[in-house]
Amino acid sequence: MATRWGAAGGCGGERGVAVPWIKACSVDDLEPGGEGVRVDVDPPIAVFNVDGEFYAIDDTCSHGQSSLAEGYVEGCTVECNWHFAKFDLRTGRALCLPATVDLRTYPVRVEGGEVYVEVTESIAATLSDIV
Repeated sequence: MATRWGAAGGCGGERGVAVPWIKACSVDDLEPGGEGVRVDVDPPIAVFNVDGEFYAIDDTCSHGQSSLAEGYVEGCTVECNWHFAKFDLRTGRALCLPATVDLRTYPVRVEGGEVYVEVTESIAATLSDIV
């Protein structure tokens, strides 16, 4: 399992706490500006390619329980295909009604043509393919 040592107060938690990275998909699986890829962990994560920049966000719309990986991407915004709620891929912020609850975002890195997402231990435990 690949791990990173978190800095105090950062996404990785307290210094000295191991944080796993999971393989989400291949870079080739994500067309720039296209649909995302859903990573089947609990909770699910959606990964997107916006002009060569990769973003990971909670996959489930906070309003209608729809998969955002199937949503519409415009710039750094994903729009839910059920009720058209929009979220900022960089921050997870809910940008318009009907969504009012922000989503969690996850650090992403690309190595050797593969996209990896940094997750918590509890999320990683739901996936057997941890790198």
